[in-house]
Amino acid sequence: MSSLTKHAKDAIRFSYAPYSNFKVAAAVLTENNQIYTGVNVENASYSLTQCAERSAICSAIANGAKSITEVVIYTPTQHPTPPCGACRQVIHEFGNNAIIHAVCDSDLQQRWTISDLLPVSFNQEQLNKA
Repeated sequence: MSSLTKHAKDAIRFSYAPYSNFKVAAAVLTENNQIYTGVNVENASYSLTQCAERSAICSAIANGAKSITEVVIYTPTQHPTPPCGACRQVIHEFGNNAIIHAVCDSDLQQRWTISDLLPVSFNQEQLNKA
């Protein structure tokens, strides 16, 4: 088990998912080889829910990281879960070459690059063309 996977699995106990009961934890690796974790935090006003991936990335950025290189998403399920669309956009913002791993409680795993998951992203180039 990779160090990132271990960190994500250790963090799952902090997930707050009383509405969906779908727990998610993530660990990100920064450009300086630092690891930050995050969990999903649901809210009764569903649109205010924070995903694990974005939580981990925001923690990294808040602690001085400039970019991420790798993301592990852990769900205590039998099938790996890819990041949602919003998380894909945030991963791209801070790791346009990031590798994403989805792991679960079975031996199944998936691996993508962010460009596999978000082949046409909205980015700074679009803002500069406006």
